[in-house]
Amino acid sequence: MSLQSYRKMRDFSATSEPKGRVARKKGNSFVIQKHDARRLHYDFRLEMEGVLKSWAVTRGPSLNPEDKRLAVHVEDHPLEYGTFEGTIPKGEYGAGTVILWDRGTWTPIGDPVKGYAKGHLEFELSGQKLRGRWHLVRMQTREKRENWLLIKADDQYARKKGDILKEEPASVSTGRDLPEVEDEPPGWSSKDGPLAQGKKAAMPEFIKPMLAQLQSKPPSGDKWVHEIKFDGYRLQAHVIGGKAALLTRSGHDWTAKFGDMARKFAELALKSAIIDGELVVESDAGASGFSALQADLADGRDDRFIFYAFDLMYLDGHDLRDEPLTARKASLERILRTSDIRYSSHFTETGEMVLRHACRMSLEGIVSKLADAPYRSGRGRAWVKSKCSARQEFVVGGYVPSQAQADAIGSLVLGVHDADEDGLRHVGRVGTGFTRKGAADLFRRLQPLRRKTSPFGEKLAPEVVYTTPELVAEVDFSAWTADGHLRHAAFRGLREDKPAIEVTREDPPKARIKLTHPERIYWPDEQVTKEELANYYTRVWPQIASFIVNRPLALLRCPDGIDGPRFFQKHPWKGINSSIDQPKDKGEALIAISGLDGLIALVQSAALEIHPWGATFEDLERPDMIIMDLDPGEGASWDQIVAAATEVRQRLTDAGLTAFVKTSGGKGLHVVSPLKPHAKWPEVKAFTKAMAMAMESDAPDLYVATITKSKRKGKVLIDYLRNQRGATAVAAYSTRARPGAAVSTPVEWEALSQIGPASYTVRSDLPEPWDGFRKAARPLTFRPSSRRKATS
Repeated sequence: MSLQSYRKMRDFSATSEPKGRVARKKGNSFVIQKHDARRLHYDFRLEMEGVLKSWAVTRGPSLNPEDKRLAVHVEDHPLEYGTFEGTIPKGEYGAGTVILWDRGTWTPIGDPVKGYAKGHLEFELSGQKLRGRWHLVRMQTREKRENWLLIKADDQYARKKGDILKEEPASVSTGRDLPEVEDEPPGWSSKDGPLAQGKKAAMPEFIKPMLAQLQSKPPSGDKWVHEIKFDGYRLQAHVIGGKAALLTRSGHDWTAKFGDMARKFAELALKSAIIDGELVVESDAGASGFSALQADLADGRDDRFIFYAFDLMYLDGHDLRDEPLTARKASLERILRTSDIRYSSHFTETGEMVLRHACRMSLEGIVSKLADAPYRSGRGRAWVKSKCSARQEFVVGGYVPSQAQADAIGSLVLGVHDADEDGLRHVGRVGTGFTRKGAADLFRRLQPLRRKTSPFGEKLAPEVVYTTPELVAEVDFSAWTADGHLRHAAFRGLREDKPAIEVTREDPPKARIKLTHPERIYWPDEQVTKEELANYYTRVWPQIASFIVNRPLALLRCPDGIDGPRFFQKHPWKGINSSIDQPKDKGEALIAISGLDGLIALVQSAALEIHPWGATFEDLERPDMIIMDLDPGEGASWDQIVAAATEVRQRLTDAGLTAFVKTSGGKGLHVVSPLKPHAKWPEVKAFTKAMAMAMESDAPDLYVATITKSKRKGKVLIDYLRNQRGATAVAAYSTRARPGAAVSTPVEWEALSQIGPASYTVRSDLPEPWDGFRKAARPLTFRPSSRRKATS
């Protein structure tokens, strides 16, 4: 592919449209730009072979399958053009106003390269306005220009009434329509505000970072803006003379650690710059996780690194530190618009609202910043951080050897520096959050640091092996105890970017959820207590969060443990903890949580099983997953259950969906497919029912689709009833109120032959095989397959 025609048509000294380049990485983005030039039209662009294949749709797209809209094929555009919104100067090609009318991803049906060459592209759109199947068909004409037709396929998103162009005229990026943009000076949208000017100065070798003060609640008022708090390594990118280096918060050069990240900075069209930000690895749900970053570094993996830039201190010979934050950020956003480096956007809504949404998304918290504040090194009051759960760094001053594993640690002994005490102040231990391999690696790492004397201001228990306080551990915990120790601590990883001498206690999160009778035993045979359950959920919080946060929940509560009375609860009760939310659906109060505090409050409430809906409160009518519960009848073997799961997987794959599997923690398996929330509950139920009935029809000696127990002997029930409004299924990583303290655990398909339905418990090293779960979501647009040969 070439951008030669695109570049010939433009004078880049006069227009700020991106010159761009053919991308090397494959993608599947699409964008529709509403373009008021000589006449109004809509530029329809599909990412193919490193460029945006482009058509000018004269009357715009229509959702009516009977409308055949003319789409004139125009020159390929660079991918960077997909973010362009603003004005093109008079006298230039395409002069006029442009807004981003729609954007998203497209999925070709068949080979797109062959389809494009033959003149018929069939594809699915998953945008903010346009969805479902579409056709682009080349017309046979004698005209010089290449005319195509854009046609909506007749599917669930098609409609013959109404005009989507009139119903939703505004930009999906800024919410503005053309008249609000047309008076801007030529160039990219100036909605960001004024740019930073700065003063001429030599480029500093290093700038000590500006740090945030911790407080329990975000500040309020319109002088504050709020950003997502990332969970990775704080880095400073130095760009000069076409080269770039990445420096830690202490000034150490870590360029070599992060693959080709420095190259991305070097490719920016800058003479010199210093950019502040954070390097992270994200889950498929979009939440950054320090443990995932540590794992990738340990494995030598560098394909998932993402850099979020949030400040610009120096640019092209000018020191910007005295400029207002919003001006620095406006300049930063502009220079990153054509880059793979991500700009950290800010929000102007109330801090409490932004924090609440961050916690629902399983993020660490937010950073609130004074909009007009200069950049000042060190910790001050102009930046304030608020967290969804208590987490901070601690100095490792010793360890206790494992009793279950040779040459491994059982727990780390932690401390913080305190100006009022000599040495470290002891704050307790962390004994969860390690894998077996991780516990062995930490043991080896600590051996050269062993010492005979305590680094703390006191002697500790005889089993403690003291170490020189050099390593820094990042730890999640629920609260501080009255005597200054950590409650429900879980290890997340070692921080090599922060010197141990800088680690002090961060004081807000005060004890928010207090466990009464933490010694109460919930699982008698295993002696699992309320406190151990709280520790377990703190450990798996990053994994379980997206399956239980911001969803209606049903709880199995067992106040006296699994051998006592139990009751299933879908609605709030008298005296419910304030950290448990009570949203309403059709006037009826439901149960929900928005963060780790809520989950620990469920533990305090003796909730031993957590059963969420397959939809979030953002869209209760459209589920975001399918759950097929495979329950064995009397006499059915584990091999039969595995065969049934494999069959369900194939049928879901045939329907264009991706299937994941987890143990139920009981007797069977759950096969789960993530969905883009488009189809409503009746459609999803009809789809899953048809699949279950087809399996029963194809292999009546193996499968049954009806609940009646008398018909299930020796067979596997294909239970589709979890896929209807108000129905629930036990969450991934939830415990079960059954002997053994089993956990419903996601597993690899290949592992099914080596495990059983209750192989994993609250004390197991749990696998995390569902990487990419949310990214695999697809809209439900297919019908289930009928006759298939069942796996015997």
